[in-house]
Amino acid sequence: MNSKAELVLDSQALLGEGPIWDDRRQLLFWVDILAGKLHAFDPARNENQAFDIGQDVGTVVLTESGPKVMLAVYKGFAAYDLETEELSLVVHPEAHLPGNRFNDGKCDPNGRFWAGTMAYSDQKDQGSLYSLDSDLSVHKALDGIAISNGLAWSLDGSLMYYIDSPTHSVATFDFDLDMGAISNRRVTIQVPEEMGTPDGMTIDEQGMLWIALWDGGLVCRWDPENGDLLQTIDLPVSRPTACAFGGRELDTLYITSARTGLTEELLKEQPHAGGLFAIRPGFCGIPTFRFAGQI
Repeated sequence: MNSKAELVLDSQALLGEGPIWDDRRQLLFWVDILAGKLHAFDPARNENQAFDIGQDVGTVVLTESGPKVMLAVYKGFAAYDLETEELSLVVHPEAHLPGNRFNDGKCDPNGRFWAGTMAYSDQKDQGSLYSLDSDLSVHKALDGIAISNGLAWSLDGSLMYYIDSPTHSVATFDFDLDMGAISNRRVTIQVPEEMGTPDGMTIDEQGMLWIALWDGGLVCRWDPENGDLLQTIDLPVSRPTACAFGGRELDTLYITSARTGLTEELLKEQPHAGGLFAIRPGFCGIPTFRFAGQI
């Protein structure tokens, strides 16, 4: 089944990413990585607030700490106070790699903050995947990564799904929820190259994965157990980047996109590239996991 997403915010983002729904504030947080901006979109008022982070920001996750969120920025994991607009760096596991930056990330069901890195150019195997525990200790889970991207966990927390974009696949790991350890890597979804490159993803209440396809103009629903393609959403832009369920019933799928790297000709054909899109696809998401650490 094909359906089409509609523009809800003509944000003109260079590299929109990391959408995440805050059910307490009823806001959608998202980032523009290359502009160094954190955004908070209020769909009820159709208003968007931008915060200048001062450096590239790969993703955002929610916390239990009042007005604060956690970010993965160029200089590592950081806390950001939405009221004072103060950025506090926590730990920088790749200070020795100035050519790398953090990219996509999420919290697991026990509140660890997972985020991965990638090189700014000639991405091959310079990236890694890290987890930040509630005690603010950081652990490297994987290395040899080209472009660390989408993350999700199965509904029972026993599996972790992960995208290293150039592999055009979703890897599944056995996940030890208590220890935060991954093992037994295998490929469960293989995305045909002609469909685009898998980027960010989310999971719905039935355990199916929704994946944004960069240069494919699509967000697709897949069954991670057998790799079947179940549903396709068309977008009027070629570079969707990530998706997240939001709204009071978690029945709206929000989709970020990018305009970076598009030619002038393509930008004329896609005037809303970099916009924020939404659709009610007939399924609901699950509540967002929050970072469990005290910051």
